[in-house]
Amino acid sequence: MPDYAQLAAIRLGFGLSPRGPGPGDPAAMAASVAAAAADAAALSQHQVREWHREGRILQREARQGQGDEATRKPDRQHRQRMRSLFEAALVDRFARAVDDPSGFGERLAGFWANHFTVGGGALYDNLMAASFINDAIRPHLAGRFADMMFAAETHPAMLRYLDQARSVGPNSALARRDPQKPMGLNENLAREMLELHSLGVGADFSQSDIEELARLLTGLTYDPRQPGVFRAARAEPGAETVMGTSYGGDRPRIEDIRAVIDDLAAHPATARHLARKMAVHFVADDPPPALVDRLTDAFARTGGDLAAMNLTLAEAPELATHFRAKMRQPFEFLATSLRSLGVEGATLHALSPRDRATILLQPLQVMGQPFARPPGPDGWPEDALAWASPQGLAMRITWALKQPARLVDPLPDARAFMHVALGDTLSDVVAWAIPRAESQREGIALVLASTDFNRR
Repeated sequence: MPDYAQLAAIRLGFGLSPRGPGPGDPAAMAASVAAAAADAAALSQHQVREWHREGRILQREARQGQGDEATRKPDRQHRQRMRSLFEAALVDRFARAVDDPSGFGERLAGFWANHFTVGGGALYDNLMAASFINDAIRPHLAGRFADMMFAAETHPAMLRYLDQARSVGPNSALARRDPQKPMGLNENLAREMLELHSLGVGADFSQSDIEELARLLTGLTYDPRQPGVFRAARAEPGAETVMGTSYGGDRPRIEDIRAVIDDLAAHPATARHLARKMAVHFVADDPPPALVDRLTDAFARTGGDLAAMNLTLAEAPELATHFRAKMRQPFEFLATSLRSLGVEGATLHALSPRDRATILLQPLQVMGQPFARPPGPDGWPEDALAWASPQGLAMRITWALKQPARLVDPLPDARAFMHVALGDTLSDVVAWAIPRAESQREGIALVLASTDFNRR
């Protein structure tokens, strides 16, 4: 087996890099998560809100111009800039993955963003979904799960994705003002908070708990023309009882939503649900029970401290005993390929729009993982069969043959590259095949397309 630095880089990060080894012990690996915090220049919901307001104005002026080119052009340019910013957000994700010395924090950011799945579609929904990871996930990677959950559930991207803007208290002030307008509860957010984000499917909650939580959440909404995400006039008055506990009662407050999230985050079922998901993502599709137990204990013992779970995972002997039990998902495959080639974040940021599409956006889509377009609220699947489609595997091979030469000139010697990319995990089969490749291009493609590389 490889030493700890190699093992952790492959299993917890985005693989090995010619720029040197990552952390050499579990404590350093866990501490490296801090590098994944959002920076001040990162895309945020506040920026997207302002751009959305600006876009509404430009769109209205374009319509009022009745087809006049002078009034349509600012709207068209604004929308093109928004699409470019959305693509830049994807490039930034890749850049951070290749530049992070350990990659562990970036892997955790992706894991938790998938746990609290949001998606795009329309232009500003795409941008808001892209901002979600910076606003709601990165600040809490080594903090309290309850804080991350509150930030995620109240983020505009989540409220838009799960149709919370359609949910209005039947007896709210807004409903009483306009009794003829159809208004009612939308249970989407409440259901996913219980089934996916905290307790898990099969936990001891009822349809009544979902309905009561939906009533408690009715004040949450998003309108780019207004600040904040809570409107008391939309909220159902009175107290709601969720899992046997009463919340609210006097006047609607967002603090009551915070209280129910704190309680859900502290529930024993939540600890077990999150521990299993983490073990599945990082270790094996059929997770080792002992690791699930230790992660559960770390969460419960510390009151939901994610730093404790990160350290428990970094220390896990199952990283070695279940080596190559996971198939890399498309984003991981591309990020790990770029990292092994020594591509730097600055190189990715400098890509032209055409190269962004050809090297990153289009391959992700063909491999089955289009950016900000998950298949549903339960996020991207974990099992290997979901990513082993003939089309997806063919695109991995095509990418490995065509794209490295566009990013690295000259290409590295394939015989040296196999040791850089795979380290001491290099199998005899790959070690035999690479020196016999007809060109450096094909040799590198053989490494990147190998089972050694595509499983971690």
